[in-house]
Amino acid sequence: MLTLASKLKKEDGGKTGRASGASDSTHRVSIRDRLLTKEVAELEANLPSTCKASFPDEDKLHHFQLAVSPDEGYYQSGRFQFEIDVPEAYNMVPPKVRCLTRIWHPNITENGEICLSLLREHSIDGTGWAPTRTLKDVVWGLNSLFTDLLNFDDPLNIDAAEHHLRDKEDFRNKLTL
Repeated sequence: MLTLASKLKKEDGGKTGRASGASDSTHRVSIRDRLLTKEVAELEANLPSTCKASFPDEDKLHHFQLAVSPDEGYYQSGRFQFEIDVPEAYNMVPPKVRCLTRIWHPNITENGEICLSLLREHSIDGTGWAPTRTLKDVVWGLNSLFTDLLNFDDPLNIDAAEHHLRDKEDFRNKLTL
């Protein structure tokens, strides 16, 4: 994380040294990357105790993984990995999130697709993505999928939700696939 921040500071400091008319397209940092530098710092300061973010390449803040280890509820003591990719058009569009851990969950398909309203680009109820949302909102939302946002009434994985309604104990035994 510090690598990109250092890079941004260096480039801001070196602007006056460029010859006029020279192409500086190779030195430009995208708006997304500028936003991510600030948001990642805020995220790290406010990360839920049940979450851990990891950046495989510290120069690419737009691609990272999140581990969620719920400390209550059905999924207590589990460890669930998510992959988060932040598109170039961020913050006008939401990050793309996929669950890497195979899980039996009403809001996560067996293929890792996630139903979380704030990840929707367009939402009828107004709870979808907005440019005012941040990575912190995404992480807290993913964390909440295992506690207060666990939704059996409006599932993405209908089989998991119906299984829960039929036999809660058997559902509990099948939480990870």
